[in-house]
Amino acid sequence: MAFYVFSCCVALLVSCAQIGSPPGINTDPLTPPAIPREFRAAWVATVANIDWPSKKNLSVAEQQQEIIRIVDRAKELNLNALIFQVRPAADALYPSALEPWSEYLSGEQGKGPEPAYDPLKMWVEESHRRGIELHAWFNPYRARHISAKSTNAATHIANTNPEAVKDYGGYLWMDPGEPFAVDRTLAVILDVVRRYDIDGVHVDDYFYPYPVNVPGSMPPIEQDFPDEPAWQRFVSTGGSLSRADWRRQNVNQLMERINRDIHREKPWVRFGISPFGVGKPDRRPPGIVGFSQYDKLYADVELWLEKGWLDYLAPQLYWPIEQTPQAFGTLMHYWLAQNPSGRHVWPGMFTSRIDSSAKSWKVEEIINQVGLMRANAAVTGHIHFSMVAIMENRQGISDQLKRAYSSAALPPATPWLGNDQLAAAQLRVKKATQNGNTFSVEMLGATGDTTRQYAIWQRLKGEWKFTVLPVAANSTIAYSQSDALSGFIATPIDRFGNAGVAATLTAADVAAAK
Repeated sequence: MAFYVFSCCVALLVSCAQIGSPPGINTDPLTPPAIPREFRAAWVATVANIDWPSKKNLSVAEQQQEIIRIVDRAKELNLNALIFQVRPAADALYPSALEPWSEYLSGEQGKGPEPAYDPLKMWVEESHRRGIELHAWFNPYRARHISAKSTNAATHIANTNPEAVKDYGGYLWMDPGEPFAVDRTLAVILDVVRRYDIDGVHVDDYFYPYPVNVPGSMPPIEQDFPDEPAWQRFVSTGGSLSRADWRRQNVNQLMERINRDIHREKPWVRFGISPFGVGKPDRRPPGIVGFSQYDKLYADVELWLEKGWLDYLAPQLYWPIEQTPQAFGTLMHYWLAQNPSGRHVWPGMFTSRIDSSAKSWKVEEIINQVGLMRANAAVTGHIHFSMVAIMENRQGISDQLKRAYSSAALPPATPWLGNDQLAAAQLRVKKATQNGNTFSVEMLGATGDTTRQYAIWQRLKGEWKFTVLPVAANSTIAYSQSDALSGFIATPIDRFGNAGVAATLTAADVAAAK
């Protein structure tokens, strides 16, 4: 095989670009548009079999087929991240020495897949094979969901450490004031960080539980969370905080520890939190009203942003643009204003509110929300809840998103976490047939290089097109003469999302290699 190697000759400026519109035609073959950046993700919920597996007790083959279908749909729509729920209720969607298998796999808590396989490993591998990030989603304190049917396994925390678990509102909750509960959550998260090549750790909005009323109380009386033993220990040792501030301190300390410890293990793993979308009562914009997570869930989200204890915030903005008391756009601007550390703000969208009910949202609501976010340069991504609406293409939402995501995009970088100082990219053109009608361009990685993927601009028939190519043993793209390739720029991307030095091929380089 004849081949031609061309090393780096140009560094690309990395910046945000308008996503969804065609890159356009550029007369300079060495100057493509900027690398497009936008976090496009969807949650994949396992609790109550919302997204995956679609029901309990599917065969292993059926479970794996569903994984493939979901990641294929994500790739088809140019999503670049999936947020997969690995711990819905002090259980596991992967083999764990700390917690039992989730019942949402087999129908029985503690019973693993038969024949044995590792679902999380497969999710990571299949996602990465398609250039999609996989973030592991943990519920920090829930110990049993109301939808659970099987009995708790002998190894479940409710049986091994019942003092750390409380019954509240028909659920079981790990008590954030109990040191064992806190340490267990952190240990579970770090176990996954160490064992799996995940791209992010994601924590949802269930800190202290959403309040419920005392059964039969009229007028309704809110039931307090039963954490009296932990509270009395705090008071007896000289604690002077109010009970509400003490609860917030318990949650704050866990968030700080998760952020610190996962970055000690693997600095490139991002920490994301998806809290309830309405902020502190005393900071809210005029006209915004509703539930206070600060007072009821004891989540001081504004403090976490201020301290930089996370890499991205995904506030659950599950309301329409025109719903004034919780207006999507007003709340989006609120969270951007609470971000002195410059962390990513990627709002969560209620895409699954599109359904067959009389109260269903119109597809245009979601598309308009995407447009509203793109109109603000400070918003560099968003997350859909959840994947089931996209898989079912409810009212054509997937068709609309495919148009909105017409070109691939990279997630924004997190340069505050680090930089791998990548080796410069190198390219090789290989002739593939005797008559020279087809050829391929191969990305060559240096020994020890930590490149995770390549951001690639290809100039085909006079127009630049963008794609993302995961690193593999043979990272190649094939062409025929009819493609009229006249420019090719490959930029290595590290584990933090930072861009390295690009390598460039011109039409003359391609011709010289034939």
